[in-house]
Amino acid sequence: MKQVYLTVKSNEPIAAGTWKMVLEGDTSAVTGSGQFVNIALPGLFLRRPISVCDLSEGLLTLVYKVVGKGTDAMSAMAPGTRLDILTGLGNGFDASACESSALLLGGGVGTAPLVLLTRELRSRGKSVTVLLGFNRAGEEMLAAELEALGARVEIATLDGSKGTRGFVTDILHQKADGPDAIRYDYFYACGPMPMLKAVCGAIDAPGEMSLEERMGCGFGICYGCSCHTVNGPRRVCADGPVFKKEDLIWQSK
Repeated sequence: MKQVYLTVKSNEPIAAGTWKMVLEGDTSAVTGSGQFVNIALPGLFLRRPISVCDLSEGLLTLVYKVVGKGTDAMSAMAPGTRLDILTGLGNGFDASACESSALLLGGGVGTAPLVLLTRELRSRGKSVTVLLGFNRAGEEMLAAELEALGARVEIATLDGSKGTRGFVTDILHQKADGPDAIRYDYFYACGPMPMLKAVCGAIDAPGEMSLEERMGCGFGICYGCSCHTVNGPRRVCADGPVFKKEDLIWQSK
């Protein structure tokens, strides 16, 4: 973890209620996909955790959905704004776990960390298929960026207004066989808990998932974001947010 001050280079909407912010400065503590940053915002006590979407030398890209006071304040930030940020938080995805073909699944803003992960996998020569799920047309995001990196991208919407009607798991069922079948030896997923639970039950292959959870401190002190694993309670912020499929215990609520 490293505390730095980063400067907003750009900040613009990319989908309904969703923004992309590019920050400039010291990004050295961010080492890979699946990590997150924790942003201090004026007048608000708790920092806001945001997944790293993409990374290049001196530039950090974040994608966030406006859901409350903190993210609403972020959406109003103009280029040149300086932000106090904790960087390099969390344990991310393991791109080396994929042998040849990776399946990536994202739900809503959970699409964001899949961009840097796709970049990492493609740099290793792996083929990448990305399945993205949204509620309706107009909410979809980052498909063009993923395709530009060489990924095959398929979209599902709950109301059927774009792509396959239903969930990302419906795409899997529809394209399980035939010339357009989706082939993979390892999967990576990020999105809401119900989606991750469904993905875990639908896929027999090994994989890992990035959990979305409300956080207090963001670096493992408060234990407010604990989840259930075969090794007992684990902190999403410090032990995750990425966990192996076989380590997670899904509890009924």
